[in-house]
Amino acid sequence: MSKNTPIPTTRRFDVFVVEDYTKDGEEKANWVRVGVAFENKDGKGFNVQLTALPVGGKLVMRVHEPRPEA
Repeated sequence: MSKNTPIPTTRRFDVFVVEDYTKDGEEKANWVRVGVAFENKDGKGFNVQLTALPVGGKLVMRVHEPRPEA
């Protein structure tokens, strides 16, 4: 980025561990939220804060979508 390029606002991501499984012949996935990630101000990386350390599955980062208010 050049000096004149505005720095993007940092975005929040939810971090999930996803484990695939099969139930009654149907493939499914179990998603468990294990933390959050924030994009660095320079847009070149992320800071990840985990509340659990997964030992299996894959980590997936998704843009945070606030829950609708009840």
